[in-house]
Formats: sequence, structure tokens, C-alpha cells
Amino acid sequence: MTEVKLFSGTNSNQLAEKIAKHYGKRLGDLTMSKFSDGEMSPSFNESVRGCTVFLIQSTNPSADNLLELCLMIDAAKRASAYKVCAVIPYYGYARQDRKDRPRVSIAAKLVANILTSAGADRIMTCDLHAGQIQGFFDIPLDHLNGSAIFVPYLERLDTNNLIFAAPDVGGVARARSYAKHFEVEMVVCDKHRKRANEVASMQVIGDVEGKDVVLVDDLVDTAGTLCKAAQIIMDKGAKSVRAIATHGVLSGKAYENIENSVLQELVITDTIPVKQKSDKIRVISVADLFAKAIHAVTGNTSISALFI
Repeated sequence: MTEVKLFSGTNSNQLAEKIAKHYGKRLGDLTMSKFSDGEMSPSFNESVRGCTVFLIQSTNPSADNLLELCLMIDAAKRASAYKVCAVIPYYGYARQDRKDRPRVSIAAKLVANILTSAGADRIMTCDLHAGQIQGFFDIPLDHLNGSAIFVPYLERLDTNNLIFAAPDVGGVARARSYAKHFEVEMVVCDKHRKRANEVASMQVIGDVEGKDVVLVDDLVDTAGTLCKAAQIIMDKGAKSVRAIATHGVLSGKAYENIENSVLQELVITDTIPVKQKSDKIRVISVADLFAKAIHAVTGNTSISALFI
């Protein structure tokens, strides 16, 4: 057994503090210096020689967050760490997982190559936008599921007519897994986009009249799709509509869209730091989930018990 040490990047410091607390260790001492032009230089202020090192950093834009993680990995490897695991609560650029039109990048694969080249021995993440991204890596990847956080929350809700909805066709499998667990029906919101972050049209496939609807998604960006789906569902006679999404990207007019929507609430996790408070946004922490996964990895036990 090697000594386990946890370190945090600047983007995920609050979450990393919670993970370390649940794990039962303090965060390691790391300094991220910057030159006047913004160039970053990480430095471990304690020995990591022979240690199993977990580096916690979400890689949501800006690209500095990804580069910072890569520099941390490189610094740990050059300091003779035994193993380096990149704990990436939110894996950025995951929406670019295929060539959906000519002459575009498959950024999710490029990021996988970059992390591997930097020296990561293992990746730990949560709710990838597309499950096949796991295959982009030739190193072990632990893919945690947000259902371990959301199912207990939903079970506490006082709803008699629960039904789940996918905000788009790509989220059908995700919504179906919740519907199967709760033994209820599901519906699908079929959307057509003109361009990224802009929905041209949408229709609901299924019956939502008199139902308490839960929209299920992996991330919320501008919240345009989510709010439009919620409005159409209410127009179809639903009793209430709320949404759960693991990653609260919340860019552009997201907060304004959510506040002005018919959503009863939006439940997200703290994989990405929340920029501002809202009465309609509830944040649940994934710290305990990641701490248990780290315990499983370091103890060579299965993480499947963490899945619902």
C-alpha cells in the first residue's frame, strides 16, 4: 500500500476540500504560481515520491483549467509519484464526441490524448456526455453515475404521479434508467436545432397530463432546451415539472432563463462551481460519492456498489 495524497486545482478547490474531508485526509499543499502574462507553474510543497496522487480538477472552459490539470499531472510524475489519478468531476469538451458535420474536431478524443500524454495513469469522472468517451482512453477510467446522488433526493419528494422525461432523443437512455428504477413511465422531448445552443422546434412524445414530471439531463448550459421542454410539458397538462442535471455549466442567460421558466426547481451538483445563487437552483454535493470511489480504487475494491 502506498501513501495516498489528494491535491486540488484552482477550479475545484471547494469540492476538493469536501472530498478530502469525506475521505478522511487533508488536501495536500500545492502552489499554482502565475507569471505576469498568465503562464501557470504548479509546485508541490510536500513530497509525493512513491505516493498515489489524486489531482482534483474539473476541466470546464476556459482552457486554462485543462492545461492546469495537465501541468499538475506532469509535475507529479516528474516528482516521482507512483501513480497519478486525474479526478475530473466535469469532463470538458465532452459534447464534441463525434464528427456530426464535415471538417470539425473530435475534441473529447483530443482531450483524452492530452491527459494520457501528460502522464495520467487513471481517470475518474462523473456522467460523461456520451458513454462511449470511455473508449477514448487506453488507461483505466472510473465513470461514476449521478443517479447515486439524485435517486435518494427524488425518493424524498412527495409526488404521487411521478414520470421522467428526456429533454432530447440523446438523453433517452438516461431518463429510461430512472423510470425503470422508480417503475414509472417516461416521455421524450424531440428537438431540432438550427445551431448550437439554439432550439428551432420541439415536441413531446408521450402523455404527461396530470403528472409530476422530472426532466433528466447530464448538463445544463444556457438552459434554453430545458426551459423550452418544461414549458411544452406544462402546456400539455403536466401538474409540475422539475429538472435534474449533474453538471451546472450555466453560461450565457442561463440564470435568467431558469428564473423566468415554469420549472419548479433545477437540481444540480457541485462538479462545477455555481456562479450565483437562485431560489430555483438546488445544489447537491458529489463529494461523498468521489470519496467513496477513491477509497475503492486505493483499496482495490469494486466501485459497482456506488451505482444505482
